[in-house]
Amino acid sequence: MDRPHRRKHGHMTSGAAPRVGLALAGGGPLGAIYEIGALCALDESVVGLDMNQLDGYVGVSAGGFIAAGLANGMTPRQLCTSFIENRGPRSDIVQPSLFIRPALAEYAHRAAMLPGLLLQAGLQLAFERHSLLAAAERLGRALPTGLFTHSPLEAQMRRVLSAPGRTNDFRRLQHKLVLVATDLDTGAAAPFGKPGFAHVPISLAVAASAALPGLFPPVPIDGRWYVDGALKKTLHASVLLDMGLDLVLCLNPLVPYTSTEDGPHRVAAAKAERIPHLVAGGLPVVLAQTFRSLIHSRLELGLKGYERSHPDIDILLFEPDRRDPEMFLANTFAYAERRLLAEHAYQQTRADLRSRRSHIAATLSAHGLALDHAVLDDPRRRLLRSRRPAAGTTGMQALKRLDEVLDDLEGTLAATA
Repeated sequence: MDRPHRRKHGHMTSGAAPRVGLALAGGGPLGAIYEIGALCALDESVVGLDMNQLDGYVGVSAGGFIAAGLANGMTPRQLCTSFIENRGPRSDIVQPSLFIRPALAEYAHRAAMLPGLLLQAGLQLAFERHSLLAAAERLGRALPTGLFTHSPLEAQMRRVLSAPGRTNDFRRLQHKLVLVATDLDTGAAAPFGKPGFAHVPISLAVAASAALPGLFPPVPIDGRWYVDGALKKTLHASVLLDMGLDLVLCLNPLVPYTSTEDGPHRVAAAKAERIPHLVAGGLPVVLAQTFRSLIHSRLELGLKGYERSHPDIDILLFEPDRRDPEMFLANTFAYAERRLLAEHAYQQTRADLRSRRSHIAATLSAHGLALDHAVLDDPRRRLLRSRRPAAGTTGMQALKRLDEVLDDLEGTLAATA
């Protein structure tokens, strides 16, 4: 029996449970850290929302790792324990160092090709009068297609999903899970978990979805080669929208940094003095800003398209504050730094909920959900073990709360104008 149709921002039909989906973008270890912190904040702040009982999950790259855990019954707090704190069952611990194991097999394979390629290039130059550039192009085939191997991540994900009560088989999940990769030879999206792709183990689909070209070699599956799903889209939320859900929550960890002291966010602006001009950070920072700007502009275009193609479905997007340098200048491979970043993402998401309280509460209410204002306004709530606040933080917290109230009021006035 079909569920009664409900207009966007309308009132839910009596007795009809809301159909909610979760779309998680990528971002490497940093993206996973942000999404875990943000999900913990959402999980405890939204009444009636169970992150393990959603109607659909779609993940790309690092977001695929998180989505696979949630669909298998791992709570956001359990993900935090295993990935951020490295505690709990040994089989559940996923360390960021898994992402940076050298691809020795790929190096050896390409090195073995070099003598033959050198001979072919020499023959081209000597007898076929090809240019030196053409010869160099042929030698380029000896370059590795990735620096790091996906095998340790895939093996650990297989162990995590082999625990009792979990499954590494898309077809045995109680809730819909789709992990998106890109077919290297066609450029088409590969939605692992959907018909035709559901037979692939979840752990292998996670590895394929996270195989960012240049960092990881393409992942072979059934005679095809797959790379990061973000090559096609940033979120792939359309997978959930096409299911006819009522509400889709989207998390995007990577945003371009805004190096400015303008605007009402005085606390964030004060921190931003660390990098007043991104060019001072050299090539790595410039490339990071370029990459983030490209994928975020594509995300913005996608969201506008979703509004036109699925006008009856509500979408709530959560992402870091662009004026916040903490998530931009992050060292995700230091244990202490991972804890700080996760706590930061948790607190920043709580601040975001407060800053958009009126809009978010109204959207949730249309789907039978609500904000827990007591939890959201509790200044003592933390993701990780509590520590004594530094001197002078009380005044800064009061200033931040004032900014949040002003932001919420500004958003409300803009919506009613």
